[in-house]
Amino acid sequence: MQFKDIVGQRDVINRLTEIIDSGRVSHAQMVLGDERDGSLALALAYLQYLCCEHRVHHAEGDLRADSCGECPSCKKVSQLMHPDLHLVFPNATTERVKSNPSCADFEGEFREFILAHKGLGTLEQWYDHLGVDNKQGMIRESDAAQIVRTLGMKAYEGGWRMLVIWRPSRMNASAANELLKTLEEPMPQTLILLVDDSLEELLPTIRSRVQVVRMKTGNGNRKTEGSEEFAPMLVGWLRMLFKLKMKELSAQVDKMAAMGREQQKQFLSYTLDVMRDCFLQTTAGLPCRIESGDEKFDAMFPNMVTVNNIDLINDALNDALFAIGRNAYGKIAFMELSFRISKALKKR
Repeated sequence: MQFKDIVGQRDVINRLTEIIDSGRVSHAQMVLGDERDGSLALALAYLQYLCCEHRVHHAEGDLRADSCGECPSCKKVSQLMHPDLHLVFPNATTERVKSNPSCADFEGEFREFILAHKGLGTLEQWYDHLGVDNKQGMIRESDAAQIVRTLGMKAYEGGWRMLVIWRPSRMNASAANELLKTLEEPMPQTLILLVDDSLEELLPTIRSRVQVVRMKTGNGNRKTEGSEEFAPMLVGWLRMLFKLKMKELSAQVDKMAAMGREQQKQFLSYTLDVMRDCFLQTTAGLPCRIESGDEKFDAMFPNMVTVNNIDLINDALNDALFAIGRNAYGKIAFMELSFRISKALKKR
């Protein structure tokens, strides 16, 4: 993949090419950004530029430099076939792999997935591609042990050893501990790139050992993700929070808890976006994008989110996201969230 194919990240890209050209490449870095903004694509383009035998520098235009796209190294990286490029990603049991899954079991499928989506595929799309149903993907200690073994070997082509860990927030504590020494003291000419959309879900022991590259977000230019799927559920749930009729609320929470974990997290992320939009409408007059189809609700609800309760709402939703990400029991997490949001909305 080349930098020229990545939209809206010119400042970040130019900074990265300057770092590589200066020879000051940090051995452990994290590309922080949404998949749809091209975080994985950026990481792969970065590695392609690192390996490129004939880097192209532009005297004019907003893109400082790029890989040539034609040399043998560029072609191998672009097809994810470079022998010194290794990929680690969340995985789970499937119909084909019924026990003890690992990245090694799904290397072909993951390369196919990346190329099909041009590096822009989401975690949910990966799980759909893999066919894991509602199971939660994970990066396990066995995957981390394989990383340590692989990075301890000589590079096949005598250059950089390159590792991409996609969604390290799905790494369990045992895997993280296995990786710590490698992150701190890798062999020379080793580059470990972590790619995720959040620092909060990343284990602190990993977070403290990486240099963060923050992408610009394009979320402000999109329709709120999930509005068609989640808006009716959000509206129904919020209406119940005003009445707090326990029988009805319990039934609603059951529906939310019955969703797969990735859907639960997407619903919570969508709710966070809506609450922030409501707050911006209340405080700055910017349009809110609930788009529920219920005009009365869309007109009235934003006024409920104010400077007095936005922090309480954000904290409650982020705590729920963290709990679900750590495999908390869905019904308990959503019921606790319901009480906290209900209490916060009364503080407007």
